[in-house]
Amino acid sequence: MKELTKNTLSLFLKEFSLEFRQRSTINGIIVYLISTIFICYLSFNLKGQVLDNITWNALFWIITLFTAINAIAKSFMQESESRFLYYYTISSPQAIIISKILYNFCLMGMLSILAFVFYSLVLGNVVEDAWLFTINLILGAFGFSSTLTMVSSIASKAGNSTVLMAVLSFPVILPMLLLLIKVSKNAIDGLDRSVSLNHIVTLLSINVIVITISYLLFPYLWRS
Repeated sequence: MKELTKNTLSLFLKEFSLEFRQRSTINGIIVYLISTIFICYLSFNLKGQVLDNITWNALFWIITLFTAINAIAKSFMQESESRFLYYYTISSPQAIIISKILYNFCLMGMLSILAFVFYSLVLGNVVEDAWLFTINLILGAFGFSSTLTMVSSIASKAGNSTVLMAVLSFPVILPMLLLLIKVSKNAIDGLDRSVSLNHIVTLLSINVIVITISYLLFPYLWRS
């Protein structure tokens, strides 16, 4: 366990080092996120339309989902065969998948908060319960990162197809997305937090299941 923790931390720091060295990727994702939100602003506000709470909520999560796909798709697809071989000699597959998930969680957490702040500035903040919405946002960021990271590893073995990644992640992402929309709708309406408790527990359970499956199955995928 000590060796696993050490390797995971080293790989996690390596991901950050590569990202800061090649900032074009993260800058491109941020530009994509801000541009998408601004296009939504032009589409709704300049025509004099009022964005109701349901539309505000659905639009926010659609933007967040597509940002996650664009941000996490590169997790394994950017890795070369020679680098995979090098990882194979110095680390365990469990450390690799955990470090990727943790890094993508940090990345998605930052992007989700940025999306919410800019989205609120441009299209208004309709959230009544900020704490519940923030917790839901963190759970969504972790769910997207864990699911899409594992699917990215599968897609990298099948021709690096981003389309394949989107298709494979759909069965897991869809129920998760529906739960996230429900909880955030409750936060927007200012309902009692107990109303959302079952949904939050379900989201936590999905995240635990995805992490467990990734930890158990990735070594078999890695050996292939």
